[in-house]
Amino acid sequence: MQNIILSFLTSLLIVIFGIPSIITVAKLKGLYDKPDFRKIHTNKIPRLGGLAIIAGFSIAVSLWGVSVGMDTRLQYLQAAVIILFFSGLKDDIVILSPMKKLGTQIVVTLITVFGEGILLNNFHGLLGIHAIPDWFAYALTVFTIIVITNSFNLIDGVDGLAGGVGFIISVTFGLWFNHIEQIGWSVMAFGLAGALLGFLVFNFNPAKIFMGDSGSLCTGFLLSVFAIKFIQFNGPEAVSAFKISASPAIAIAILIIPLFDTLRVFILRVLNKKSPFAADKNHIHHYLLRIGLSHREVSLIMYSVNISFVALAYLLQDSSTNMIMLIVGGLAWILSQVPVYMFNHKLQDLEVENEDLIPDDLLKQKKHFHEN
Repeated sequence: MQNIILSFLTSLLIVIFGIPSIITVAKLKGLYDKPDFRKIHTNKIPRLGGLAIIAGFSIAVSLWGVSVGMDTRLQYLQAAVIILFFSGLKDDIVILSPMKKLGTQIVVTLITVFGEGILLNNFHGLLGIHAIPDWFAYALTVFTIIVITNSFNLIDGVDGLAGGVGFIISVTFGLWFNHIEQIGWSVMAFGLAGALLGFLVFNFNPAKIFMGDSGSLCTGFLLSVFAIKFIQFNGPEAVSAFKISASPAIAIAILIIPLFDTLRVFILRVLNKKSPFAADKNHIHHYLLRIGLSHREVSLIMYSVNISFVALAYLLQDSSTNMIMLIVGGLAWILSQVPVYMFNHKLQDLEVENEDLIPDDLLKQKKHFHEN
């Protein structure tokens, strides 16, 4: 437990003391996230917070992870994080093409899967499926890591949202790893949690710095690895008294904010005959802002929802995988429709001055209401 606390405090302090210098350098060199039609903020904000997050995490794990029997193959995961970090850092500074970003993500995922042994090879009863062939397991693992990595990047649109959600998820996995005496993995999870908490000191509204792709992609990547290890530690061969048979569904519940929001916007884009990768303002946090909530209120609501789903997952841990998936998915869909309904209702009564803030489908509805 001592190493877990030291990992958390080390990363926390490194980030808190490091970010002011990063902000100063970013301002001197003009390394800002500049406002445009896709952005919510109206001021130029430094976007190199990922530098402090990954520095704090890496130093904390290096100092306190090895002494507690950390997996000797950890070097593969460290190499993957470093590669992904520099890819994100380049995108933060000079913009990297989507194909290059995806190519880098595939490379670091393959390093992790084959080097670290991260693998999803069992559905734990989902749709009646248990063990799956190796070829499919490798493909599924690569797909899962890339999806979670990018889904976390996509929710980084409101001050404090990505950092706070990442902190909640990291602490959740960290506590469970400690519970089953996987101290090395708990050190890693709490190292990330400490870094994200330190970052929140400067990112919670009004934000003084953004984490950028270097921070959001690496954080999402690490969370995806924690989720898969959580599932692996609950595999058929596990004999722990704290084994969770429906671990895939529980992991999805813990990651519900980034996963469900990404799935939702992808489906909406396809239904509207747009590329699923085209940027828009259909995310849940956009709707919450449109109905009049502040950045702080949006973040706090999303934190509360995430914590509620973690609590729900804990209560449902003895249920079947299919039942948990049904309950979690249904509840997430219902909750996501509340701000959409409220905004639709608001359009009928209020004149919206800036129509650029309205998604195309809702803009059509607004015009329809005015014509009738």
